[in-house]
Amino acid sequence: MNWMRSVTALCLLFVFFATLPVPTTRAQSTSTDADSAAIRQVIDEFVAAFNRHDAAGWAMPFAEDGDFTNVSGLTKHGRKEVEERFKVLFAGPLKNAHRTVTVKHLRFAKPDVAFADAEWALEGSTAADGSVNPVRKGIFTWVLVKQDGRWQFADFHESEFVTMK
Repeated sequence: MNWMRSVTALCLLFVFFATLPVPTTRAQSTSTDADSAAIRQVIDEFVAAFNRHDAAGWAMPFAEDGDFTNVSGLTKHGRKEVEERFKVLFAGPLKNAHRTVTVKHLRFAKPDVAFADAEWALEGSTAADGSVNPVRKGIFTWVLVKQDGRWQFADFHESEFVTMK
């Protein structure tokens, strides 16, 4: 009798697991591929806005309550504060600056949360005395969230490589 119960229990477990939906790798990768492409597009537009010296365009990818931290540790909260900060910079030390960005790593923590790392180089920025700075290089780190079907920066950190002499 115990043998019959065991066989029945195994059959029921088999039927239960056999009827569960099986996620397909293809469906997952298509979604991830589309989201990866969308994130890369947001970053490309972000960099293009920088190179146009467009403060509103530079701030647009930030979530309304997104945070920005620069290489000096200065933090701005919210899209509006980021835009105001870059209006000043684009009229001054970044007036002739050009930035290149290469995304190195993109990872999804959840379907609507991603992390991105990129290397950047900045040419043409000026020092306080008006002299042109040497080329600067560093890393961008983003936490992106998908809100209302759009990828936005929830948190963005800019780090600069230290030049050793």
